[in-house]
Amino acid sequence: MRQNISLIVLAAGMGSRYGGLKQLDALGPNGETILEYSIYDAINAGFDKVVFVIRDFFEDEFREKVGSRFSDQIDVQYVHQDVNPEVAGIEDLPKREKPWGTSHAVLVCKDLIDEPFAVINADDYYGQSCFNILGDFLRTEVLPKRSAMVGYVLQNTLSDQGNVNRGICETDQDGNLIGVEEVLKIHRHNGKIVHGENHEGSLPADAIVSMNFWGFHQDIFRHLELGFREFVLANVANPKAEYFIPLIVDDLIRNGEISVEVLTSHDRWYGVTYQEDAALVKKAFQTFAEQGKYPQPLWQ
Repeated sequence: MRQNISLIVLAAGMGSRYGGLKQLDALGPNGETILEYSIYDAINAGFDKVVFVIRDFFEDEFREKVGSRFSDQIDVQYVHQDVNPEVAGIEDLPKREKPWGTSHAVLVCKDLIDEPFAVINADDYYGQSCFNILGDFLRTEVLPKRSAMVGYVLQNTLSDQGNVNRGICETDQDGNLIGVEEVLKIHRHNGKIVHGENHEGSLPADAIVSMNFWGFHQDIFRHLELGFREFVLANVANPKAEYFIPLIVDDLIRNGEISVEVLTSHDRWYGVTYQEDAALVKKAFQTFAEQGKYPQPLWQ
């Protein structure tokens, strides 16, 4: 029997650097959003369901502008990531202004998913091939202790408009992830890729980075639930603490709970970290349409 696979799209972010809800911005030739291209590629790769993690206050707009366009082609579900969720056994948590991060965003999907699944950001364009690669992995190779991550070549993921943060991946000789180091303020300077406010460190152009494109067995939810409670307990007094996916993955790798195969993509990443990035993304999608990579309009 064919294995069903799902896709979680993290779309609850507020786009503080971008200055708005970039997951709803029309950037394609016919008003498509970035995430619609990911859904199109996922459908072609055989994904059966998509779960959007959103905030409650823009659900109606999100359903109308995005979800309605392809709801006849894939099972579409929605779940809210609350800023101040209840945590079992913990009372009187300080009020927060931001959600608890990407691991918590995945965790809120646990009642909607009982099959292997991928996780992506709503505001990143990942390329077509990676959905096929990860989809095949989820159908044939994923196990409770065997996960995957799509890694990207650093030089293919930079913005010309400013600094970006990237998770630099370390792998063993078999291509399994050892750890992800978050490196801040990466940018080009004098022909090199550097990081830091004063260009104090350099990075190889072909370093493999995480763009938050993961593949998991559904067993990961029990680890996320336990890990989230422990993280909240350790960060009660920090209203800005966020429980990121690499944090739980690093813990599980160190404890021997899972291995994570790094599946390298050489596709060019596109995203909208800054408002100025939008023009480049629009140009790329127009080029893709002219090349015939995507139909016009995207949804026939």
